[in-house]
Amino acid sequence: MKSSISILVLVTVLHVTYSQRIKDLKACLSGQTLRVDCYYERKTNNPLTYEFRLNKDNSNSFVLASNERVPNAQYKKRVEVNANSSTVVCLQLKEFSKEDEGIYMCRVKITSDYEGVQMRNISVIKDNLPRCAGISLLIQNTSWLLLLLLSLPLLQAVDFVSL
Repeated sequence: MKSSISILVLVTVLHVTYSQRIKDLKACLSGQTLRVDCYYERKTNNPLTYEFRLNKDNSNSFVLASNERVPNAQYKKRVEVNANSSTVVCLQLKEFSKEDEGIYMCRVKITSDYEGVQMRNISVIKDNLPRCAGISLLIQNTSWLLLLLLSLPLLQAVDFVSL
């Protein structure tokens, strides 16, 4: 009896510690491009499956981007996804207009993970969208910034930068 309780506790702890969770879903506008950032917690290196959907008027649902399903033809040429980060999947919808307003859904699943599919929704209305901050672009890809900082002493040594 005690061993079965121990196994149950161990499985519960593994279930909690080795899973992905969507931590946040944010939308912002950069010029005429809608950006939807789906932040998730990842504790394994297993492959990630993602899907972004748009639900208009609670009747029409469109797959905008997915690495499992074929995106809707109406959006296919306007959508880009950056899934290179281990903590965020970023959807960019070019030429965003009032016709693209609705409820955006992010779904992530990590193969062989203990958790099922994780989903989060956000309501997107063009007039209510905040502008995208420049700092979040730096957070997504800091390799160029790191390279610049590491090369500063070299640039100073050859007198390109004088402080």
